[in-house]
Amino acid sequence: MSFAKLHQPCPECGSSDALSINDDGSAFCFSCGQWFSRSRYESISGTTSNPVGGTNINLIQNEPMTFAEEGEYMALRDRGISEDTARKYGVRCTVAPDGRIAKHLYPYYKDKEVVAYKERVLGDTGKQNFFSKGVIGEAGLFGEHLFQEGGKYITLVEGECDAMAAYELLGSKWPVVSVRSGAQGAERDVRASLEFLESFDSVIINFDEDKQGKEAAKRVARLLKPAKTKIMALPEGFKDANDMLKQHNHKGYVTSWWAAKVYTPSGVLSVSDERDKYKNREKKQSFPYPWTGLNEKLEGLRHGELITLTGGTGLGKSSVTRELEHWLIKTTSNNVGVIALEETFNRTVDGILSIEANAKLHIDRIRDQYTEEELDKFFDVMYDGDNHSRVWIHAHFGSNDIDSIFSKLRFMIVGCECKWVVIDHLHMLVSTTIEGDERRSIDAIMHRLRTLVEETGAGIILVSHLRRIDGNKGHENGIETGLSHLRGSQSIAQLSDCVISLERNQQADDPREASTTRVRVLKSRYTGDVGVACHLLFDNDTGRLSEIEGADEIDDEISI
Repeated sequence: MSFAKLHQPCPECGSSDALSINDDGSAFCFSCGQWFSRSRYESISGTTSNPVGGTNINLIQNEPMTFAEEGEYMALRDRGISEDTARKYGVRCTVAPDGRIAKHLYPYYKDKEVVAYKERVLGDTGKQNFFSKGVIGEAGLFGEHLFQEGGKYITLVEGECDAMAAYELLGSKWPVVSVRSGAQGAERDVRASLEFLESFDSVIINFDEDKQGKEAAKRVARLLKPAKTKIMALPEGFKDANDMLKQHNHKGYVTSWWAAKVYTPSGVLSVSDERDKYKNREKKQSFPYPWTGLNEKLEGLRHGELITLTGGTGLGKSSVTRELEHWLIKTTSNNVGVIALEETFNRTVDGILSIEANAKLHIDRIRDQYTEEELDKFFDVMYDGDNHSRVWIHAHFGSNDIDSIFSKLRFMIVGCECKWVVIDHLHMLVSTTIEGDERRSIDAIMHRLRTLVEETGAGIILVSHLRRIDGNKGHENGIETGLSHLRGSQSIAQLSDCVISLERNQQADDPREASTTRVRVLKSRYTGDVGVACHLLFDNDTGRLSEIEGADEIDDEISI
């Protein structure tokens, strides 16, 4: 496969000439690093990607050739890179008739095989032009194939020549790799190779010493685990590793490498030094709940909080989470993730659509009452248009072990940029562990969730069960709940920022009482305000919950 159209405008980042189109109609942008399938490119660009006809197009007609067919190993004289290093990274050069280097050929690998390569064409004026052959979007980082996972140090740079330069500057002792598409596409490239990078004890980021490079270094550092990532700063006057190599400043580079500072999302700070930041700090943004009473108690939802929703079996936990999922999609611009471990992908999709339609669309009899056009409209409102690629659902096929689920959860937050994730429910996560001790398993899971919230700043809504109550009356009778009723471990209450409990007397003779859920705040770290927040009435015809006033008389009728 090869690129048939070059220097096209990118519909994602707006670049006027950074997009190249494959001969199969797919496309790749060298500015933002975005890869497009043919159908997606045609959909968002409003054009056809079929490379037939057109003007001012550089055609590459040949299939990707092997490196044995073009170029040879030699020193990259224009870059100060030795032949040994070029050979190490598999980089070849072609030579013009006048003896100057005409172009560099950089190989990109997937599973130890070349799937693409970049060409850097060097003009008479020194102007450099990049081209690509193959499917570079499927490749790993430049140089990734050279180094085994699990080493001590790895250095991450912005470009191919910087990778080779840094490798030489470090005495050819430590692994060095480069992102595929520069600072703008660095996050996307790192997400794709996250497992490889995190297998090393330390990751040293050495991006260019310009504004774009420095900002990209911080964004990439946030993707990696805290305490193992360092950001390197070069001496004043040097732009990148290759610049230092060309000026033979090996000692300066090594010194800067060892002096790289650990990137930490949160650190130990001197209060006096942070006075101005304290006074001018940004207010914590709150997003309202769909129900007034809950907002008065909690003052909304916030990123970086772990919210636990609990209640007895059949008391409406899933109904509340559906309302919250729908509400977050409709009222925020944040991406939303859902991990519902007791239902299929389609059931989760139907559940959110049902809130939008005010009808139980998961029931075939009810769904059949709507035309295809009406169903498409509901779908477009929730999952397409302005909400395209905003909602991510865990389709739990294959492995469901705890590490796999946490890997997918972290990918939702980091890779899919979900600011909110709903997990239904905690005790299904416990069932995937092999420890055999529910309390210990819950402790471990809650600590992992707490760490993830602190690390990423995402808001997680966690559904948890209550333990069975001894005595004549249980949760199905609407008894008042407390933190001690949480099933399994005190860590659920300790590590949650907020605990919300649902209470309802399912056995009541009065149908209205039996359909009314009392919402009680058991813990609020933000406001400290606890107690009954509101009452929600369940409409069995629509499957919706609505807040009602004047429910005190219902509470008075419930025998506690």
